[in-house]
Amino acid sequence: MTHTVIDPPAVEFGHVEHVPVHFDDLDALGILHNARYAVLLERALTPYWAARGISFQGGSASAPDVFHAVREFSITFRAPITGTGPVAVHFWLDHFGTSSAEYGYQFRSPDGRVVHAEGRRAIVRLDPATLRPTRWTDAARAVAATLLRPAPTPA
Repeated sequence: MTHTVIDPPAVEFGHVEHVPVHFDDLDALGILHNARYAVLLERALTPYWAARGISFQGGSASAPDVFHAVREFSITFRAPITGTGPVAVHFWLDHFGTSSAEYGYQFRSPDGRVVHAEGRRAIVRLDPATLRPTRWTDAARAVAATLLRPAPTPA
């Protein structure tokens, strides 16, 4: 079996990660099941942060910032993803606060031309002992800075 490497589409901010859609991600109609979008977004975010030292490895956290919870997940579907193969997940941060963060994301065709779905995902960093919100570390802030969407310039 050969695998074709597809270059991610160029973006002005954030990052694009290709993730595979497998047969078991599809519903009975051969369309990506709506519940799988959250999983595929996680599979796009995880390698980005892991490559920058913030991950779970061997069952242990490499940094305290991996202990966070999703507070909100919203999605709007635009065009169905049909069949298996790669999908381009474009993600960025619209906000990175004291203990929370808000991602924007789009699921696109591998060449970036078709937007299949878009939405937002809000997370909160938690203290493992108290399960209360706690501050992001400087290491997480440095990684987050690479994902922040620039503020619009005033007209």
